[in-house]
Amino acid sequence: MSLIKKVILIDDDQVNNFVCESIIKNEDFAEEVKSFEWAENALDYLKTVAEDKPEAFPDLIFLDINMPGMDGWSFVEEYRSLPESVTKDCSLFMLSSAVDRKDIICAKSLIEVKDFFSKPLSPEILSFIKEEFLCA
Repeated sequence: MSLIKKVILIDDDQVNNFVCESIIKNEDFAEEVKSFEWAENALDYLKTVAEDKPEAFPDLIFLDINMPGMDGWSFVEEYRSLPESVTKDCSLFMLSSAVDRKDIICAKSLIEVKDFFSKPLSPEILSFIKEEFLCA
């Protein structure tokens, strides 16, 4: 049985979401994985869950930075408006192909963001997250 009940992927790349879902399931990292190609849709979903069923709020979110419409930075700004009672137990990680040092520094400076990882997601990244963030 996994330590994590629900993971949310937010990335405009459908293929990347499929690959990430497969890795998460193959590694038995989470019981449930839900993907969103639009950050706005993910935010709407999170707002609804926070209001209607807070116990079903995800344990972990992987967020891309560069997306059409709402990007990762704007998502984090909006995420801050969600009740802390539901977000406090959710770990938010940036998972991006961005290699701009400024993006990495900025992501790691945000209190909501636990860490930044470069794509692609790997079993090693999941193992690192378990060791560094979940078993502490």
